[in-house]
Amino acid sequence: MGEEALEGGAGEGRDGLNVVLGARGGIGGAVVRELVGQGRRVRAVTRLGDAGVSETPLPPASYEDMACDLTDAARLRRAVARAAVVYHCARPPYTRWWTEFEPLNRGISEAVAAVGAKLVYADSLAMYEPGSSPMTEESPATATTKKGALRARLAAELLEQHASGRLRVVVARSADYFGPHGVNSALGRRFFTDLLAGRKTQWFKALDQPHSLSYLPDLARAFVVLGTSAEADGQVWHTPSCAPVTGRELIAAAAGAAGVEPRPALLKESTVTFFGIFVPTFREYPELAYQWEAPFVSDAGKFQRAFGPFAVTPLDEALRATVDWYRKAG
Repeated sequence: MGEEALEGGAGEGRDGLNVVLGARGGIGGAVVRELVGQGRRVRAVTRLGDAGVSETPLPPASYEDMACDLTDAARLRRAVARAAVVYHCARPPYTRWWTEFEPLNRGISEAVAAVGAKLVYADSLAMYEPGSSPMTEESPATATTKKGALRARLAAELLEQHASGRLRVVVARSADYFGPHGVNSALGRRFFTDLLAGRKTQWFKALDQPHSLSYLPDLARAFVVLGTSAEADGQVWHTPSCAPVTGRELIAAAAGAAGVEPRPALLKESTVTFFGIFVPTFREYPELAYQWEAPFVSDAGKFQRAFGPFAVTPLDEALRATVDWYRKAG
């Protein structure tokens, strides 16, 4: 253990320091707001040192922003110094996963191991094979897509470090998310701005296949349960999500929350191809299309059995809060 670990002090209780890497993103920002709401000590780490959560009253003694390029090993070590728990919610842009994600993960794991903190890793469901629905933690992580294989490898490397005793790790896997501040998800800015403007609201591949979705405040609350529970260590956990919903059902419910007429539509392949010329992220869509053309359902029963009943926010309530946020955000 490094000097920072010896200086650390607080452990995982309410007084321990919680460091959130990638605190400007949808998941990282939600985790910051949940930790602050629980009165815990938080260091929010972003590239520019502004996590964008100033709308929340932040007690000066319990919260700090910090700027850090996560590829700078010395700076990263200072960012996680004295941490009890580090929430790894950072990721490179989709188009740079192949060259940057593995070095990023290894650098973060080395820094967290050096200070003796626990690492909670924000993962997705991409590593599961098409047709695995409902997906549990026991489902084979054998997806043959590039993204799925990479995600499976990254999680496996972290769990191997836990097994070796080098690093305490929890892998938290969540469904596609939506909610306030969740602008960069599949159900983010484009989905809700089109809905509010009365335009066609586009869905992916099939309007009538069930799909699991995570509401960001619920996801963040589950992450903190995992971060503060020793029982969670060394395991993969699916975080609780909304009841599976089809695209048609979701658009109707969101339109009801917004007070507009639902106008469901499918995202056309030609649209994806056209925008892919100008927007690199669109080029990545075809590889993930299987998640939307058949049931894609996450089972979080293991979490519920281990930690007791977890009250997921009712979908209508979650959608009202999300719609209100987009209206105010403009």
